[in-house]
Amino acid sequence: MAGAMTRWDPFAELGSLFDGPDGSWAPAVDVVREDGQMVVHADVPGFKPEEVKIEISDGVLTISGEREERKEENEKTYIRRERRYGSFSRSIALPSGVDPGAVKATTHEGVVDVTVPLPEEAKQDKVTITPTAA
Repeated sequence: MAGAMTRWDPFAELGSLFDGPDGSWAPAVDVVREDGQMVVHADVPGFKPEEVKIEISDGVLTISGEREERKEENEKTYIRRERRYGSFSRSIALPSGVDPGAVKATTHEGVVDVTVPLPEEAKQDKVTITPTAA
């Protein structure tokens, strides 16, 4: 009895970790603190600036967008297909006290950079308490 052997690819299922059940996907995001600001770098290759939506609501920054599949690509027979289509959304909690009106966003080379000025941290005085004998 002859059986067909299939080569096992241990990384084949990893793609499903980044895709949602409805075809959504999540771009890679880096969040850094520099010069009193929080800067979010989100990879959105192939998106025009007007196709990316950036919102702040209830202390949460959300970067979202949608890429529609082109009709002519639907009619092709693919051997391998890795480019993602559909919607994406990434949300990041902001520190309290952030002024949403001061947030700025720019795009370059497929990356959206969102700059969030951070509020000054309240200085806390150091208090030393010496216990007394009772």
